[in-house]
Amino acid sequence: MQVYFIGAGPGDPELITVKGQKLLQQADVIIYAGSLVNPALLGYAKQGAAIYNSAGMTLDEVIAVMKEAVANQKKVARVHTGDPSIYGAIQEQMDELDKLDIRYEVVPGVSSFLATAAALKCEYTLPDVSQTVIITRQEGRTPVPEKEKLASLASHNATMCIFLSVHMLDSVTAELIRGGYPADTPIAVVQKASWPEQKIIRGTLSTIGETIKNQGIDRTAMIVVGKCLDTDYSLSRLYAPEFGHMYRDAK
Repeated sequence: MQVYFIGAGPGDPELITVKGQKLLQQADVIIYAGSLVNPALLGYAKQGAAIYNSAGMTLDEVIAVMKEAVANQKKVARVHTGDPSIYGAIQEQMDELDKLDIRYEVVPGVSSFLATAAALKCEYTLPDVSQTVIITRQEGRTPVPEKEKLASLASHNATMCIFLSVHMLDSVTAELIRGGYPADTPIAVVQKASWPEQKIIRGTLSTIGETIKNQGIDRTAMIVVGKCLDTDYSLSRLYAPEFGHMYRDAK
């Protein structure tokens, strides 16, 4: 295998997987999503590795670099932020490699929505509160299917993690309230989860817009909405003494 799509994690260089780190250290060619990937991760690169920032490249240019590297028997690390399966635009790259009969492997990473939960010290799936996590985004230049508009998804009142939308926060909160979340539903905005400059802003759907003003948060932030952020909940049955299972008898 010569091409590896690597999830670099949410930002903290130590949150890349061990496998991802090893492949990054071995790579002869590194193509990284410079608009989001922490450049500190490039410290893992070996001396002499060719490094490309894909922020200014087209799909054809990225594939051309991979094709040339493979032709010269070089190992390629294509580095994406978080986990590449979520808003990573890797399918189109894999499809092009398939056409060229170039084999590749995908190495998963820690998504920013998981790093955000860690930063907030919260559990998204609290018993009797929510057992569903919706990962989505507000419609922008990239369209969203009609049934996946925020107002439609809001009707479930599930925990919602909203990517790539903080610059449209007022529109986001309006859609969520219109769709069925109460105006006092807790919301948190976490910018650069796991980075040294991580910033957390909390509020409710009706107050967060005013609270976040003048904070300079207009990108690289996750929006989390749901009662899991501030509510009473039932204890898990997994550890209840009267609840037996294959590893423990009921008491």
